[in-house]
Amino acid sequence: MTAPLHPTEEATLQDLLERYATLRDTLQGLEVERDALAAQIKAALASGARAETDLYRAELKVSRRVEYPVDHFRDVFGDAAALEVAVIDRKKAETLAKSGDLDPERLRELAVVKETQSLVLIPKTR
Repeated sequence: MTAPLHPTEEATLQDLLERYATLRDTLQGLEVERDALAAQIKAALASGARAETDLYRAELKVSRRVEYPVDHFRDVFGDAAALEVAVIDRKKAETLAKSGDLDPERLRELAVVKETQSLVLIPKTR
C-alpha cells in the first residue's frame, strides 16, 4: 500500500489518483468484510445468542416501515386515489383517511409492515 501523501510533498495527478484508488479499493474490501461479519452476527443474535467485547455490546435494532401495495391500493380505492398518493406515501394516504377521502379501516387492512434489522454497537463506557 502506498504511504499517505504529505501536504509538503509535490504530488502529481497520477500520484493522487493512485492513492485515491488504493484507498477506495481498501475501503470497499473492508465494507464487504464488515457486511459479511454483520450478517453473521445478526443471524446469531436473532437466534438468541449474545455478543460483547470489552468496549461494546451488540444488539439488534428492528425498524418497521408501513407500505401499501400499489395494485391492492388501486383495487380498493380506485385509480384517482392511487394517482393522488402516487408512490403511495404512507403519510399522504393516512392524511386522506383522516380527512374522510379514504376509508381508514380498509387502509389499515392494506398496510404491509416491513422490518429491517440493524446491528447496533452499544458502548459499555458512557
